Amino acid sequence: MTNDRHLFLKSIALVSAVIIVGIIGTRLRLSVDQIIALCAFSLSILGTLLFWQFRLSFAFLGATIILFTGVATLKEFIEHSSMEIILFLIGMMILVGFLKEIGLFTWLLQKALVMKNISAKRFMVMLIFTSGLLACAIDEVSSILFMIMVILELSDYFEVDPVPFIIASVLATNIGSAGTVIGNPIGIMIAAKAHLSFEHFIVYAFPLMILSLFVLTALLLFIFRKPIKELDKKIAEYGPNDILVQLLSVPTEKRLKIGFIISGATLMLIALHYRIEMALGLEPNTVLLIAPLLSSAIIMVWRREKARSYIEHDVEWWTLLFFMFLFAQAGILASTGVAEVLAQKLLFLVSESRIALIATILFGSAFISSALDNVVVVAGSIPVIQSLNLILGTKNVLWWVLLFGACFGGNITIIGSTANIIAIGSLEKKRHITISFLSWFKIGIVVSMATLGIIFIAIMLLPYYR
Repeated sequence: MTNDRHLFLKSIALVSAVIIVGIIGTRLRLSVDQIIALCAFSLSILGTLLFWQFRLSFAFLGATIILFTGVATLKEFIEHSSMEIILFLIGMMILVGFLKEIGLFTWLLQKALVMKNISAKRFMVMLIFTSGLLACAIDEVSSILFMIMVILELSDYFEVDPVPFIIASVLATNIGSAGTVIGNPIGIMIAAKAHLSFEHFIVYAFPLMILSLFVLTALLLFIFRKPIKELDKKIAEYGPNDILVQLLSVPTEKRLKIGFIISGATLMLIALHYRIEMALGLEPNTVLLIAPLLSSAIIMVWRREKARSYIEHDVEWWTLLFFMFLFAQAGILASTGVAEVLAQKLLFLVSESRIALIATILFGSAFISSALDNVVVVAGSIPVIQSLNLILGTKNVLWWVLLFGACFGGNITIIGSTANIIAIGSLEKKRHITISFLSWFKIGIVVSMATLGIIFIAIMLLPYYR
């Protein structure tokens, strides 16, 4: 009965919130189509927030309202569904599934962990930078899964609490995911909508990500000084090298070579996509978006007995369908002019101050992302950022602000990102250890405010962000 009452109250809250959004729309003098589009999108977003397990249902419902009321045609809805992003993610999921199967990531982690004269501080530094850079190279979900495996094995061997090291790895993963276009789904979303290349991310995002990892390292070496001291004692007692070598199994040499060739070729195509597109006269990001599909095609021919398994088990269709319907609704917000109205109101609130606008987007997206999935936050923000760029005539600075805010904001709370949820779930399932909301928040808020502060200062001071 209590659960039914709780469900009823959340349903009432959802309906009330959507009605309030509609009333606000009338106060803003939006047209009927604009109000319907705004309410449908709000239903999808708020429904996701209140009923996470039914998020796809609410995405379907929002799309149904938009199509049934004639706010958008079926053709317009499909055009706004960002199929290029969906196809890119399908290809990357197949590629990552293949690399996990052959053990390439396991081998890389083993090499990273075999260190001479290891100490607890060196291990913490290595853990932070390995987590961050691995998230850059693949994606945050695959990265954190492997890091958790290694941390739990190490903590068992040395008989230390794994929680500080799990938290450190997750925080670094969220920061590292902002470093490249493939580190986080929001990277490819922003790249596709803003016509940014892999090279843009390396020039504008990667250096600030590395700087943020250094800030994170300094903070965690202080915050976790007691667990680090305890690990030092255990390392001196047990000795690290043998167990580090034995922790992870090495894939066969043939599979390892093939994995390196395929992943290396894919990353090379992604890194050089802008140059290739210019040489061949292709539209921006064409090669970027098809590179994983080409690799996936080769993988499924070579591993044809596993091809169906890659599609059925490694591709997260539930998530992709949710993204597709959410992207379409966000696109309708832009095409109906709602995003432009919201952008104008935001400019009015910050008195058209560049400093206030950047601070509002950076910290606003961060705090919203701490409570709601950052993909949802970015999907809703993209049309507003596009309108702001048109109004102000700015280049790409607001895109970088949104990227860092959404990625780094995931560190604030225990539910702030997919990596957080996966890590907490693994810890509870495998070690029956629970991290409280407050325990995480006390660390996450300090780390997030420090790293976001660094980003804000850098963007305000460095001339090439203007």
